[in-house]
Amino acid sequence: MKLWGGRFTGEESKLMEEFNNSLSFDRRLYYEDITGSLAHVSMLQECSILTLQECENITMGLNSILADIESGTLLIEGDYEDIHSFVESNLIQRIGDTGKKLHTARSRNDQVAVDMRLFSKTMASKLLGNLIELQNSFLKIAEENKEVLMPGYTHLQRAQVVTFSHHMMAYHSMIGRDKKRLLNAMEIMDESPLGCCALAGTTYSTNRESTASKLGFAKPVDNFLDGVSDRDYLIELLSCFSMIMMHLSRFSEELILWSTKEFSFVQLDDKFSTGSSIMPQKKNPDAAELIRGKTGRVYGSLVSLLTVMKATPLAYNKDMQEDKEQFFDALDTVLICTKVMSELLCSLHLNKDNMFQAVKKGFLNATEAADYLVNKGMAFRDAHGVIGQIVIYCESSGKAIEELKLLELKEFSNYFAEDVYEFIDYRATLKKGIKTIM
Repeated sequence: MKLWGGRFTGEESKLMEEFNNSLSFDRRLYYEDITGSLAHVSMLQECSILTLQECENITMGLNSILADIESGTLLIEGDYEDIHSFVESNLIQRIGDTGKKLHTARSRNDQVAVDMRLFSKTMASKLLGNLIELQNSFLKIAEENKEVLMPGYTHLQRAQVVTFSHHMMAYHSMIGRDKKRLLNAMEIMDESPLGCCALAGTTYSTNRESTASKLGFAKPVDNFLDGVSDRDYLIELLSCFSMIMMHLSRFSEELILWSTKEFSFVQLDDKFSTGSSIMPQKKNPDAAELIRGKTGRVYGSLVSLLTVMKATPLAYNKDMQEDKEQFFDALDTVLICTKVMSELLCSLHLNKDNMFQAVKKGFLNATEAADYLVNKGMAFRDAHGVIGQIVIYCESSGKAIEELKLLELKEFSNYFAEDVYEFIDYRATLKKGIKTIM
């Protein structure tokens, strides 16, 4: 059934039907479409646009469709243009001509807009739960490894000693910001477009505040034109998704590096690794690599929707149908990636001794050794030069700075005394700095 065929005398091309059809992807909006319709028909009865009996019949029909879809009795398939025509056609089949009154004082423009907002709110809330779980996973592994030392890096070169906990809590902070961005996006989008109709409202005396309240929105949108053509909230959510994926990808890259034999800091559990079809010794970090790869996919969805919207005049244009596949794909991707990363973290095995050996081989107390000389009265630039010469000496002799005898240190500066060893002790340097778990 076409919802718009009254003005036409010719048949739509089969090619155009296929090109125009959106049921294959907007079918997942069935719950939101029926929920929005239930609120709409209830409001129509409150405003005396429908009788109580008509409202009850339509409500009964919609609820039966919802129940049958969710039980698997009614499959969302067939020659329908979209989920809206699927629901309305099935409603008319079940209750007769009364079903044709469902669409009174409503357009598909505000209908799909409210469907997408409802869906986005629900899914954003689900993602928020995933982020909380992921943040807790970072906190858990941090708390379990407070005493584990490892190199901190700049330019992928060993820089200063940190705790593994401190490193994990950096990602804990990133996910915390992701939560705030997501909550902010949810607050901004919490407005109902139902009642905007095509673009300029309706001549019926409807109550948009009523439907907004029934659907759990904070308020109706302020402007009808904006209400049916706004996709900012999807773009903002896609931006949030992209930031989340960027953070996951950064950590994935570190896991990939750390799990190599060259680093051997961590070992991914078998549950999140795969092997090689030809090389029996291989254990590949596929979970981390897939997250890293799927990040670009989410970025692509964001850029795609920005591009779709960049030149669409007010109000609704069919271009906007292109929002759904991009949003759905990015949503599904970020939901599974956050779940996988959370579980991967909880099963991660640390090679603590290798981490500590990397600390010793990296001269990661060199900055503290320079600070020691500064505290004794030497200018920092001179201290920097002295410690640089000591590092060269250590490399040639195969020693760490803390392994040098006091006489060896004095060959470079008479400022050195016995208290230098306490000053450059790795754990002592952590207590002096800010490299703690929180």
